[in-house]
Amino acid sequence: MIDTDGPVEATSSAGGYDAIVVVSFGGPEGPDDVMGFLENVTRGRNVPRERLEVVAEHYLARGGVSPINAANRELIAALEPELADAGIDLPVYFGNRNWDPFLRDTLTTMTDAGVRRALAFVTSAFSTYSGCRQYREDIGAARDAVGSGAPVIDKIRVFGDHPLFVEAVSDRIRTAVDWETVDPAGTRLVFTAHSIPQSMAANCDYVAQLTETARFVAAGLPVDLEHDLVYQSRSGPPQMPWLEPDVNDHLRALAADATTHVIVVPLGFVSDHMEVIQDLDTEAAATADEVGLEMTRVPTAGTHPAFVEMIVELIRERMDPSLPRRALGSFGARPDVCPADCCLLPARPGRPG
Repeated sequence: MIDTDGPVEATSSAGGYDAIVVVSFGGPEGPDDVMGFLENVTRGRNVPRERLEVVAEHYLARGGVSPINAANRELIAALEPELADAGIDLPVYFGNRNWDPFLRDTLTTMTDAGVRRALAFVTSAFSTYSGCRQYREDIGAARDAVGSGAPVIDKIRVFGDHPLFVEAVSDRIRTAVDWETVDPAGTRLVFTAHSIPQSMAANCDYVAQLTETARFVAAGLPVDLEHDLVYQSRSGPPQMPWLEPDVNDHLRALAADATTHVIVVPLGFVSDHMEVIQDLDTEAAATADEVGLEMTRVPTAGTHPAFVEMIVELIRERMDPSLPRRALGSFGARPDVCPADCCLLPARPGRPG
């Protein structure tokens, strides 16, 4: 069994890679997939069946299809020619944590194709247990399932502070907003990220990273706006403290404080998947309408050219450690191999810490 309390990947050396694998969360691609997908996501968390049925309706109302797999395929399609232009002649595979194509099946395909060492780009920009360490654990579990012939997988560092990620998000905002009509006194920039339990946030730099990135993104806009960092997509029991404020509560508070226009930026997400659509385009939009706020929802980085360029740059720096490692802010470029105590999952009763 791979030791997931320490690094799951080998220390990188120049070159030596056979492939790249894009690793993501996964989502259903038809009505028959929805409940099985949700059961995979919540396995071991004692989520009531009634709650799963409520969430299932969000997917079924949209044909049972999550946009996330299509978004990742579009990202791969945009990435492949950029890799070729950079002289990186490596196949790109795609594997998910929670639904087809499952990561273990992708690693089986890679093994059968003779891949012995690959770089993993994980579609999560910031450091948390669920956004970084759990992916490392999933990679380790998939390699165990494949067996001794499975390729070594080196996970690329988190990238929320990379200048090209900041540029992609800033440009999405610049393009989405009609700046000639913006009144700085009545307009607020609202960055959102996935809420996590406060106990999990205490074991990582998630909030600090998001705070810095939001500041850098805001600085790249043509109008100086006040901004806030809020959270969405809370899914835990009410007695467990999670990061706040919730985006809907914050919109109500802004409306009561004379704000007339909110620019909502899903900073903590890299594609417009179901949580972004449901929580922002449906629920937050309804809240904004209820309290009389004009709301502009900015698209995620997606296949923005700067974002794709960033992925290529991260691949090149891992293949050649002599290249510069760019990062903004106080944290600097994250290490290639995560420390053993990075982003630990908080202990629960009956589970070792």
